[in-house]
Amino acid sequence: MNQTWWKEGIVYQIYPRSFKDTTGNGIGDLQGIIEKLDYIASLGVDIIWLNPVYDSPNDDNGYDIRDYRTIMTEFGTMADFDQLLAGMKALNLRLVMDLVVNHCSDEHEWFQQSRSSRENPYRDYFHWWPAEKGTPPKRWSYFDVEENAWQYDAQTDAYYLHYFAVKQPDLKWENPQVRSEIYEMMHFWFQKGVDGFRMDVIPFISKDTTYPEIDATEPHEFIAYYANGPKVHEYLNELNREVISKYDAFTVGEGPGIHIDQALDFVHEDRKEMDMFFHFDLMSLDRKPGEVFTMREDRWKLSEFKKVFSDWDAAFAKAGWGSLFLANHDFPRSVSRWGNDSPEHWKNSATLLHTFLLTMRGTPYFYQGDEIGMTNVRFTDIQDYRDINTINRYENVKNNGGDLNAFMESEQHAARENARTPMHWDITPNAGFTKATPWIRVNPNYKNGVSVAHQEDEEYSVLSYFRKITIVRKSNPALVYGAYECLDLDHEQIYAYTRTLGNDRFLILLNFSDDTVNYTVPSHITYNRKVKVIANGRILDDQTYREFMLGAWQAVVYKIED
Repeated sequence: MNQTWWKEGIVYQIYPRSFKDTTGNGIGDLQGIIEKLDYIASLGVDIIWLNPVYDSPNDDNGYDIRDYRTIMTEFGTMADFDQLLAGMKALNLRLVMDLVVNHCSDEHEWFQQSRSSRENPYRDYFHWWPAEKGTPPKRWSYFDVEENAWQYDAQTDAYYLHYFAVKQPDLKWENPQVRSEIYEMMHFWFQKGVDGFRMDVIPFISKDTTYPEIDATEPHEFIAYYANGPKVHEYLNELNREVISKYDAFTVGEGPGIHIDQALDFVHEDRKEMDMFFHFDLMSLDRKPGEVFTMREDRWKLSEFKKVFSDWDAAFAKAGWGSLFLANHDFPRSVSRWGNDSPEHWKNSATLLHTFLLTMRGTPYFYQGDEIGMTNVRFTDIQDYRDINTINRYENVKNNGGDLNAFMESEQHAARENARTPMHWDITPNAGFTKATPWIRVNPNYKNGVSVAHQEDEEYSVLSYFRKITIVRKSNPALVYGAYECLDLDHEQIYAYTRTLGNDRFLILLNFSDDTVNYTVPSHITYNRKVKVIANGRILDDQTYREFMLGAWQAVVYKIED
C-alpha cells in the first residue's frame, strides 16, 4: 500500500467566477478566495482545485485560454495569485490548477500566427485541413451549433479542428514543439509552488493526423474514439517524465471515453502516466443512451449507482487509484441529482452523500457549496443561461425544429449552470456573493437556510456535519485505504458496505430513499460489537445484533469488532 498525501487528501473545487466578488463587478475573483481561506481550511479539506484563472476571452468561461502565464483581468493579477498561494501554504492547503491543453483560445498568439498563412512557423501548432481536399471527415463537437468540429477559415482557405467551441482550436500534440511549449508552461506554475494539475479532457490530445473516416454516429462513439488516439500513452508518459516526476505533485485527468477495462493503462503506478482520473460512468447514469447532455426519462436505480462504484473500486483494488465525485462545474448539484432536494429530505440527502464520499476508497472531490447542500437553480428562461453549452444546443434544437419546451425541461435538471450560480455566504442581497449585479442569477433559496451564515453555528446543519465527517475520515486510515465490500448489490433502497484495514472494520449503511426501511446485515458479515461513529440524525432502531431501522436518507457509520 503506497501511502501518499494526495490519496489521503480531501479536495475542494473552486469555480472562481462564482465564489466571492470583492471588486464590485459581479464576478468572483482571487481576493475573494483569499478572503475565505480560513473558512475553507475549517472544512477539513486539504487540497483546492482551482478552475482556470488564466487570461481568456471567456467563450467557455476560462476553458478557452489566451495566455497560459497571465491571470484573467476579471480575477485579478499575478500578485493576487502569489498572495493566494502564500495564504494557502500558511494554512497547509495545497493547490491544484486546471491544465487545459487539448485546445486553447483562437485569440492565443499561437493560433493568430497559425491562421495568418499556410507558411507561418506556427501553422503546425494546430490541425488544418486544406479546402482543396474537399469536406473533411466528420468529427463531432461538444459546443458547436451544428455539432461540427471542423470550422472553415477563409484567410487560408482551410478548416481547423475544434472538438469544443469554434473559439477553441485543438492543439496539435503531434508537433514536438507544441509539447515542449506546454511542458515549459507547466514548469512555470510548478516553480511558483502549485502542487498538481487537473488535466482537462486529457485523453483527447492524441489524434490520427490522417483524419480518417470513423465509424461513429452518436456522441458517445465519437468520445470513445477521441480518447484512444494512437499516441495518447506516449504523450502522457512523456509529460510525466519531463514535468510531473520533477516535483512532489499529482495529476488527475478528466477521462471522458476511458472504459473501465482501460483504466490501469492510464493510472497503474508502473505506467507513469497519471495518478488518477475522473471517469464518466456515473455522470452518464441519468442520461439518455448515446446522449451526453439529455436526461433519460426513467429514474436511475440505486443498484445501477452501486454497480458503478463497486466496479470501479474493483478496477483499482490491486493497482492504481480512483477519484470520487458526485458533481463539479460541468454537472448539476449532487443533492438535486443523487439525493432529494425537497425541504423535507434536503438536509439528510446532503449529509448522506457527504458520508458516502468520505467513507469510500479513492480521493474525494467536493464542489464549492456542497458543504452547505446547495441545490439546482433550474432556470426556465434561456435568457438566464450564460453557458455556451446550453445556449448553442438551444439554437441547434430551434434550427432543426425540435421541441424547445422539452429541451428547457431537460436543462432544468441537466444544465451545467445549476452548479455555477454564486456561492451562498449569507442572507444579504445576492447571498453575500457581490454587492453588484451578479454575472449570473443567484439561487433564491439562499434565504431559506442554504447559506454559510445560517449554518455556521447550527449544531446539526449540513455544514456542521460536513466538518465532522471530514474528521472521521482523517482519523481512520481504513476509510481511506481499506478494502471495500458492497453488501446486497441489488437492494434498491439501502447502500450498505464495509471498509476493512487490518483489524479495523467499518459498516456503512445509507438509505437512498424517502421511506423508513428495515435492513438486515447479511449473515457472512460477523461481529460481536458495533459502535456508532457518526450518523446524520437520530437512529430509529439499531438495538439488535444485525437488524436496523433506517429513516429516510439516513446515513450511519459503525465501527464493528469481533
